[in-house]
Amino acid sequence: MTTKLKITAIKPYPVWVGTRNQMLVKVETDEGVFGWGESGLSGREKAVVGAIEHYREFLIGRDPMQIGRIWQEAYRSQYFEGGRVLQAAISAIDIALHDIKGKALGVPAYELLGGKQRDRIPTFASTGDEAEGDVAIERARELRAQGWQAIRFFPIGQNSKDIFEPRESIGVTATMLNKAREALGDDVVLGIDYHHRLSVAEAASFCNKLGRGVLDFLEEPIRDETPEAYESLRTMTDIPFAIGEEFASKWQFLPYIERGIHQFNRLDVCNVGGLTEAMKVAGWSEAHYVDLMPHNPLGPVCTAATIHFAAAVANFAWLETRVPETKLGFDNSDFFPVQPRLDGPDYPVSDLPGLGVEVNEEAVKAKSFRFWEAPHLKRRDGSVTNW
Repeated sequence: MTTKLKITAIKPYPVWVGTRNQMLVKVETDEGVFGWGESGLSGREKAVVGAIEHYREFLIGRDPMQIGRIWQEAYRSQYFEGGRVLQAAISAIDIALHDIKGKALGVPAYELLGGKQRDRIPTFASTGDEAEGDVAIERARELRAQGWQAIRFFPIGQNSKDIFEPRESIGVTATMLNKAREALGDDVVLGIDYHHRLSVAEAASFCNKLGRGVLDFLEEPIRDETPEAYESLRTMTDIPFAIGEEFASKWQFLPYIERGIHQFNRLDVCNVGGLTEAMKVAGWSEAHYVDLMPHNPLGPVCTAATIHFAAAVANFAWLETRVPETKLGFDNSDFFPVQPRLDGPDYPVSDLPGLGVEVNEEAVKAKSFRFWEAPHLKRRDGSVTNW
């Protein structure tokens, strides 16, 4: 296509799919070429819609092929730049622009990122946050038998909708993991996601209750606002850290990468600033030997974008997948007739133009948004704690 394209519409669709909203964004052009993106700020989709409507006001009429320039203008042309809401909006628009450009040029999105370095994207699977103790270990056995070489557990008590006491969780969870390593052997990668529910002291106690070599990664043990807290925890354990799914820019990754605090980046293309920003974080991470382990908790648009990203970078480990959590319905084929499908424990890299995902817009229009709120967890003394 040689005709210069112009953006004619940017349409946000916060829509209930399965058990949660997906914040989808469609960008249209005057030549009929369109692209889909997704935002990752789950539970605050209305805020992202507002940000997208602001960006729409000056992006109509722009050339969608100028992805880098649009990213810089969206980020810099305001006094209060950045932040998770604005970056979630930029992420969705940026992903949609990559979809447009790939379709316009007749190439898959990974070609826009330097070409693919792998044909298949290995994934890690989770035991599910409802499985605890021996049930979780048995589920891990099943995943191992199905071909997964990397498996993530959740802490005991993770599924609570009301009370979560970290000190009540860490001992029994450590016991479960010690048993899991013995049951599964040393040739499988084991990790756990603590969903930033611990303090530094609690996380250190948890690590000290584990046998040496039990865990290959500890995901999000504490909150990320203070890198110095993670640095302190780093001195108390040698377990590799997997963090960064909440990070909304390369600048948030900066202290973690530069100070050698973590070993796996849980980068989320739908939060960090889209594929444009994700590639910058990837290069920076490669220079410091930090591997990429992308966060992928959303819908097929997020998965498709992340597959192209994973195909194009050198320092890739595993992509999160929702097996065996298919009951969540986030990949509903009525909404997404063409989408990435697992082949065993891997995603084949699509060679379709753009992202290689199709959205049934009429179905999306017919499905309403629902307010959804994450559990507001408390400790037994009534105080608020982290979800």
